[in-house]
Amino acid sequence: MEELFHNLALGFSVAAHPTNLGLCLLGALVGTLIGVLPGIGPTATIAMLLPITFGLPPVGALIMLAGIYYGAMYGGSTTAILVNIPGEAASVVTTLDGFQMAKQGRAGAALAIAALGSFFAGCVATVVVAALGKPLTSVALQFGPAEYFSLMVLGMVFAVVLAKGSVPKAITMILVGLILSMVGTDIETGQTRMTFGIIELSDGIGFVGLAMGVFGFSEIMRNLEVAEQRELVQKKVTGLMPTRKDIRDATPAVIRGTLLGSLLGILPGGGTILSAFGSYTLEKKIAKDPSRFGKGAIEGVAGPESANNAASQTSFIPLLTLGIPPNAVMALMVGAMTIHGIVPGPQVMTKQPDLFWGLVASMWLGNLMLVIINLPLVGLWVRLLRVPYRLLFPMILVFCCIGIYTLNNTPFDVVMTGLFGLLGYWFIKHDLEPAPMLLGFVLGPLMEENLRRAMLLARGDATVFLTRPISAGLIALSAILLIVAVLPMIRGKRDEVFVE
Repeated sequence: MEELFHNLALGFSVAAHPTNLGLCLLGALVGTLIGVLPGIGPTATIAMLLPITFGLPPVGALIMLAGIYYGAMYGGSTTAILVNIPGEAASVVTTLDGFQMAKQGRAGAALAIAALGSFFAGCVATVVVAALGKPLTSVALQFGPAEYFSLMVLGMVFAVVLAKGSVPKAITMILVGLILSMVGTDIETGQTRMTFGIIELSDGIGFVGLAMGVFGFSEIMRNLEVAEQRELVQKKVTGLMPTRKDIRDATPAVIRGTLLGSLLGILPGGGTILSAFGSYTLEKKIAKDPSRFGKGAIEGVAGPESANNAASQTSFIPLLTLGIPPNAVMALMVGAMTIHGIVPGPQVMTKQPDLFWGLVASMWLGNLMLVIINLPLVGLWVRLLRVPYRLLFPMILVFCCIGIYTLNNTPFDVVMTGLFGLLGYWFIKHDLEPAPMLLGFVLGPLMEENLRRAMLLARGDATVFLTRPISAGLIALSAILLIVAVLPMIRGKRDEVFVE
């Protein structure tokens, strides 16, 4: 316990540095803005902003990107409550009761409970990250190449199990990501692979271009074909302080949502979405009068908002301790770390404790900033919601293209990003989730490296993955999860959970 407090003190000294504080505030503000504006989620935003992190110190860059992520979780609730449009996927559930509260003149109470619940969840999740960091890192340090390969297989299987839609499509997307990650020059042999004679591909496909195209550009194209429908609450937002009854009703839901989100956020897959839906379902089932839900029940706002914010922060646990990104945003964080020469995994805590604990401490400071900046700025967010998409999206595209071009000062990167944008749009139209593909792309080189290393140490004996106890356990768990995922009865139930 004493060591934990010592580490947190180190973290706060790093996070409280003026530069890092400024970047944390910037990330929280940008994240909130992105959450408020429907159609541009945190994944697309972080993909678009990756180029500007090149000139930043590694700790500051990660603090800003983390702020964007959980800031978007906050901002998504504002647009869900005031306009009945979820700013990002995890806020879909908040629209059910949040907008009804707003129509009843209780938008202030809904926004306040969402913000305070998210703040509480963020504080608890930060403690969970700090508490689990050390033990998980100690376990991970015992891993060899075989264990790491098996762990990455498990991470991909989790992504398949928790992905929306069909299992074959999710597996296909992961395989596409793995194939794309192999394009370029083989590090060991020096031979080029799948470059088709294009010199620019000899260094491989750029992570930023792929992520920005598949998530950013394709998302904008998808939104352009949807007619704008904004049902703004006309009543002035007043009474931001919730009543005692509101607090009494919401507190148990906030606690339950926080616990559920903290647990589900650690699992690979759609942690924030799954936790928000799970929290809403739980609150409705244990309520004395379930018929209130969908008509303005404050528990329907408090639970899911706390759950998705807790999940967004505990999703950093597998990334920072094991080097496994549990979702698309964390895969982007791996990309950001790689850009700055940081190898994700247990070595981060031992070799760069200032980065690990600085990031953890910044989460608490960021959550505090979000409460302070969100409630007073509600009026500004409402006015921003009136900005038409036809003005918003061209500006975003121009800035993105400038950002991509400045990476290597080559038009080839811009063209590739455009092609990946078209590919991402095609994926969306055919119900193919791009998130598993990004996970496969990020983990591909690490998997290949650990596979080769394990085979070299075992002198070509492939049974090494089954003879080492931890590796065998991870492979067995992967097989069980995959079998469960393809059972028709389980598949049917899983699809029902994600019906929006």
